[in-house]
Amino acid sequence: MTTLDAFAVSDIPRAVDDAATGNAAAITTRAGLEAIAAEWTDLEAIAPGATLFQSLGWARSIFDFEAARRNSQFAPVIATWRERGRLVALLPLERIRGRFRTALMPLGGAFPQYADMLADPRIDAEKALIGMLKSASAARPADIVAWLKVRAGSRLAAGMLRGAVATGEAQGAPFVSLATHQDFDSYFKTLKTKTRKNMRNARNRFEREGALTHHVAANAAEARAIVARTVEGRAGRLKDQGLTSRAFTDPAFAGFCASLATSADAKLLAMSLRHRGEPVAEQWGFMHRGRYYAFVASRDFEQSDESPGKLHLKEVIETCFAHGLETADLLVPVMPYKLTWASGVTEVTDFAFPLTLRGRLSIALWDRRLRPLAKRVLLAMPKRLRGAVLSAVGRR
Repeated sequence: MTTLDAFAVSDIPRAVDDAATGNAAAITTRAGLEAIAAEWTDLEAIAPGATLFQSLGWARSIFDFEAARRNSQFAPVIATWRERGRLVALLPLERIRGRFRTALMPLGGAFPQYADMLADPRIDAEKALIGMLKSASAARPADIVAWLKVRAGSRLAAGMLRGAVATGEAQGAPFVSLATHQDFDSYFKTLKTKTRKNMRNARNRFEREGALTHHVAANAAEARAIVARTVEGRAGRLKDQGLTSRAFTDPAFAGFCASLATSADAKLLAMSLRHRGEPVAEQWGFMHRGRYYAFVASRDFEQSDESPGKLHLKEVIETCFAHGLETADLLVPVMPYKLTWASGVTEVTDFAFPLTLRGRLSIALWDRRLRPLAKRVLLAMPKRLRGAVLSAVGRR
């Protein structure tokens, strides 16, 4: 018996063929994905707060990447929920096997930046989520569901199951609201006078030594180059700091990012701030339904006194205005150079939900106790020792 079966009968569909109650199904193939592509797109259009990482384009990019690298361990499961025959909710997941437990995670594993569900605003989100998880866990048996980076106010947060456990510390994702301003100049005037002065001075110091220019990739080759440099630069910075992240721990991440530069389904926006022709800060991300997602950024830390990341973010936001976007989502984590520009910060939390007794025990022992303890011990270490420990763990 899974933990899902412990819910009241009234919370769970009595019969999958009862159109008035709901109908859950699980899709595990690319052909199955394409069969509901038009419905998926229609649901995206009406689902409140729909993000890139639950989009049809993101799912296609993941499927294509895993097929290209012939990953036999790739185990996707797209859970769907229908009412009166109409697709009203969708939950893109995949099963990932670990040493001690098996988890259902958002499609892409550690690569997506938000976990969520697509849902028609008129339905009962919790009821749909229960039905979809029952279907998904039947198709891909697992010990837990691990939702990484659930945004406060999202449909998944609203329908989060009783018994789900918040794991780790809450984080923040800064964002810039563009739709409330007529143009970039009107937005820029909302920043503190001292902030604007400091940025002008930093730019002037750069330009005394040579031209400071901004370049937006105009083709796939230019985008690939920016993607490669930022991923390498960010990985190097994490290594220097003795830190890591879930995405960069995965050896496939660099290849996945490279695949996005030529993906027909990924609307990339890749940008480079250059001093005397050489990149000093670069960033790339995705455009989806009026929102820009800043996926990977890197900068020249030898120029950190001149705040190249902060200067580049000005150019990024101005470019977002030029593309008619409504929001620039700077994603987790909160960083000072992001807060200079941010209109607000969305709270983001990880959740885990047990599907088996093994899952319940692993959440209690690992997610609630051992992992936070290990993180505190690791962060208390000197950078060099911390880096050596992470490298040793990564080689195992």
